Amino acid sequence: MNQLILGDCLEVLQKIETESVDLIYIDPPFFSNRTYEIVWGDKGEIRSFEDRWSGGIDHYIDWLKTRVLEMHRILKQTGSMLLHCDWHANAYIRVKILDEVFGSNNFKNEIIWKRNFTKKGSQFKMSRLATNSDTIFYYVKSDKATFATPKMNGSIEELLLRYDKEDENGRRFKSEPVELPRMMARQNLIYEYKNYTPKYGWMMMREKLEEMDRQGKIYFTKNGKPRRKNFLDEYGGSEADNIWLDITPVGQNQTEIIGYPTQKPEALLERIIKMASNENDTVLDCFMGGGTTIAVADRLKRNWIGIDQSVLAVSVSEMRLNMQQGKAIGKTQDIFAAPFIKKLHKYDYDVLRYKDAFQFETWIVEAFGGLANTKQRGDLGIDGYIEQVLAVGKVRVPIQSKRSDNIGRNVIDNFHSAIMRYDKVTYEKNKAENKPVGFLIAFSFGKSAVQEVARLKNDEKVIIKLLTVEEIVPIAKKPSLAIEVIDKGTNGDLLTINFIATAESEVGMTGATSCFFAWDFHFNGTDFVPEIMLDKIGKQSHDFKAGNYKIAVKVFDGEGLESIEIVELKINGKVERKNL
Repeated sequence: MNQLILGDCLEVLQKIETESVDLIYIDPPFFSNRTYEIVWGDKGEIRSFEDRWSGGIDHYIDWLKTRVLEMHRILKQTGSMLLHCDWHANAYIRVKILDEVFGSNNFKNEIIWKRNFTKKGSQFKMSRLATNSDTIFYYVKSDKATFATPKMNGSIEELLLRYDKEDENGRRFKSEPVELPRMMARQNLIYEYKNYTPKYGWMMMREKLEEMDRQGKIYFTKNGKPRRKNFLDEYGGSEADNIWLDITPVGQNQTEIIGYPTQKPEALLERIIKMASNENDTVLDCFMGGGTTIAVADRLKRNWIGIDQSVLAVSVSEMRLNMQQGKAIGKTQDIFAAPFIKKLHKYDYDVLRYKDAFQFETWIVEAFGGLANTKQRGDLGIDGYIEQVLAVGKVRVPIQSKRSDNIGRNVIDNFHSAIMRYDKVTYEKNKAENKPVGFLIAFSFGKSAVQEVARLKNDEKVIIKLLTVEEIVPIAKKPSLAIEVIDKGTNGDLLTINFIATAESEVGMTGATSCFFAWDFHFNGTDFVPEIMLDKIGKQSHDFKAGNYKIAVKVFDGEGLESIEIVELKINGKVERKNL
């Protein structure tokens, strides 16, 4: 299942199965030794920044290399890795990390991406050329790596110069000849069309010419010469080389901006993912940041794993995915979008308790260290298994999970019966060695269940191990949230309202480094679609026309736990707050 994971990528990578990932793209923190690298400002990001800077360039290279080694291990033989960096350390990264880990023979390309399209001005005299590019190193695991040549369009400026004409419908095109030059004369292509006969022949047979004319692609100049319209919107691009000039930065595509300063454009990741993976492959980004890699991978029908040490990065990425999968206003929900799970340090009881049942079963089995059952029917109620070492070797012990409280004796009876039917031989082996024959996970167990498990152990020498969810993952209370509404008066036909959000949490909510807020000023009652995604202060001002509104606010605390508060307002020259 697709996963958003909060944690140090080294620790998470060490738990991922060898040769299980098809494509890795990473955009790790650059070796710039500048505090502006701290984007989110929460504890995980600050700790990572301080760690990699404790010993200069050698320490930075060691910090990154230990992680690249794990990435190489989990990459399939058909897999590729692309590492995004800048001039501060790109030479060190290639020679001291990538060549050593992957081998210089597995180096494919040094891709240069022009990330700025305008020269930066300065009040000071420049002493060197402006740096407007990043480097993306492209390595493969073996010569079996997946590859498809990407297409590129050239820069916007270049395309507009080439496609310099517009037709009556406003479509840009470039004018091209449609008759042959002298040196390519063809007698069989000399024929009359619309009272014009080319001296050396047309470039195509009559049927093709007529079809192009019907499509509005043939026109005659003022001098009576036929020409062809080659439309810009039909340009499929040319084969890309290693200089990428045609992908504009996020700042020039306002619809993508989420407030993450080093956010990469989706077009960049789309080119990389299409170039080095296929549908249903697994894409990994362990420096996830604003979630561009996983958002694009999800849209392109790839499986994905996103990892980041910042709570804010994981939370913002989750909102971005929810919006993309069809929860934005006016969008049709993508019913084929793959589900995903979010793994945090602590978990909200309410979120887990009322999660989709199958997603919960898969998640809790894996959190326990087991392998989840992919079948949803005909599995005897067995949700997965975990390996156990006996004198005869390793055996698989069944796991059943219940997204319920106060489990009773009937569940124990049914589980015991299912275990014996699931694998009678393993059941007898475990019983003979006084090992658990099965594990049952739930939020809590009633007295009758505890008594029956004790009876089975004492009377029948059968051990069924009961585990609460809290014994497997830490559970915490979600933060509380309150909203103050302040009427600031009218401005024309608009009413200005100030909102102040305050929150309290077990893990602390003081300071911008501990929490952030997201705002939906046109909440539809079901789907949270943030118009403000990254508010570290909790104060917003918004103008409203007369009408009824629901304003939804979410808060995310230092552990990634979240709460939502909904304010219902009636506006008609003044504001009236309704209690929900």
